[in-house]
Amino acid sequence: MSLKEKISNDLKEAMKTKDVAKRDALRLLSSAMKQIEVDERKELSDEDIIKIIQKQIKQREDSIEQYKKANREDLIEKEQTEIDYYKVYLPKQLSDEELQEEIKVVINEVGATSIKDMGKVMGTASKKLAGKADGKRISEVVKSILS
Repeated sequence: MSLKEKISNDLKEAMKTKDVAKRDALRLLSSAMKQIEVDERKELSDEDIIKIIQKQIKQREDSIEQYKKANREDLIEKEQTEIDYYKVYLPKQLSDEELQEEIKVVINEVGATSIKDMGKVMGTASKKLAGKADGKRISEVVKSILS
């Protein structure tokens, strides 16, 4: 079963069980997927859907930061709930140790020796670890290893 079918089935299940929060979160996700399908005139692969989910999670994390500044606990909770629903569809995230090992392999592959080579490492690591770790975590580990 593709990721798109799984999301669609979970949306139907949320409608049947009257789980309003999950239903609304999955509708937003489904809408974002349809928008890209229409705009780019292509069928989305699981990798494309993972990128969309990561983008949706990032948007909600940014919103949470803004809501924290405004002391809006009710909105923070809503956004966090949506993030939790979306993370179910992402591949298992790498632990810090696994991430460091993967990045050391990438550093050896590209022959990076100093922080000046960070761009090369980030390009390769971002593609290789897509969906398994977010860019911010990858960047932090690359900086710590190359410094």
